[in-house]
Amino acid sequence: MNTIEQLYKEWQSLQPLKAEYQRRLDEKFMLEFNYNSNHIEGNTLTYGQTELLLKFGEVVNNAKMKDLEDMKAHNLCLKMIKEEAKDKERPLTESFIRSLHHTMLREDYYETKNGETYTVHAGIYKTRPNFVQTITGEIFEYAGVEEIPSLMSDLVAWYNKEEQNDKLSIIELATLFHYRYIRIHPFEDGNGRIARLLMNYILSKHNYPMIVVKTEDKHSYLSALHQCDVNVGSLPFNGANANIEQITPLVEYLTRCLETSLQLSIKAAKGENIEEDDDWRKSLKIKYHNHLNKPELTEDRKEEILHKEYSSLLGKIDLELSEFYSLFSSVNWYPSLSERRHIGTNLFITSIHFKQDLLGYKKSMVIQIKIDFNQFTRKYSIHNDNDFNDVDVYEKELFYNESLSEKDTNSIINSIGKELQKFLEQNTN
Repeated sequence: MNTIEQLYKEWQSLQPLKAEYQRRLDEKFMLEFNYNSNHIEGNTLTYGQTELLLKFGEVVNNAKMKDLEDMKAHNLCLKMIKEEAKDKERPLTESFIRSLHHTMLREDYYETKNGETYTVHAGIYKTRPNFVQTITGEIFEYAGVEEIPSLMSDLVAWYNKEEQNDKLSIIELATLFHYRYIRIHPFEDGNGRIARLLMNYILSKHNYPMIVVKTEDKHSYLSALHQCDVNVGSLPFNGANANIEQITPLVEYLTRCLETSLQLSIKAAKGENIEEDDDWRKSLKIKYHNHLNKPELTEDRKEEILHKEYSSLLGKIDLELSEFYSLFSSVNWYPSLSERRHIGTNLFITSIHFKQDLLGYKKSMVIQIKIDFNQFTRKYSIHNDNDFNDVDVYEKELFYNESLSEKDTNSIINSIGKELQKFLEQNTN
């Protein structure tokens, strides 16, 4: 019994998993597979951005819209193959493959290369030749447009028949399908991602854990594919009909990936820790994503903000509110608009004192306009200290490469104005 068989037997003996263990395993694979399979193809989202997007729907750090949409669509494709794989009797169809591709690309779009603009079709086989530059620098041609319908029909028919024959192990069957599909390259774009999705569809259908090709191991993955190409030859027809002996390098590589996946899945089934060696890096990137690669506070930047931004804000508040000052018995700024009052080194507070003298009874309200400088961010906050209660009425945090916008300024002025309105209405009724 080989290693895969031993691990698989142990994996099956642990079924079904506790709900919490299954959830942890599914979540880890979902993030790892989506991130790595897309990153191999050039997606620029970090692991942290991927997790925040797929788990919480959050978008951070000016991510490219296409990369965000690609990641979300790829996750939908993952759900599709998992659902499809549940029906053990349903054969694989070209219709499902095209539907998977359409979900991933979402819609047709235009691409320009070497001065030529063409349409990339979603869910439709390619309408123009495509090729790739290998890791050795060679131009490698895939199957021609006119060959695609028959080659894809043959590929699906071969798979459905071979699945019943039970001559190949499941990892051999999944690997050979992956390689034959890649050599056909039936779509203008997305073939690598579709190949890895369908490979995992095959594994899942036969109750194996799905596998991840890590982006940091991309060179080994592509090298294995290249060695198979050398063994098979450059003719697309030969690639689409490769045999298992010709693709040994890819079988060996993906077998190692499956071993890793089985070992991780077994640990999860036993309730053990399933963190990997580099998970500390991912955790830090997610937890501190707001602080990574952000400018820090310097004395020059602090002085610039105080002189320009903070002083300008105070001036605009005074200008906008001054027409209502006559409604109060007195209005005083402390300190004056030309001065600063700081608490410690990085907290600055300017107060506006409003007083009402009604029938000899004096009532007051103090609006505090604060700016607090931290290592990576500064925070504006408005606080209302009056005779009735103390209220925090506004807060805004900004990085040092961000400026207080006109919208932010208006929000601050409006928040103070509303406090003035409440104070006057409470004291004149």
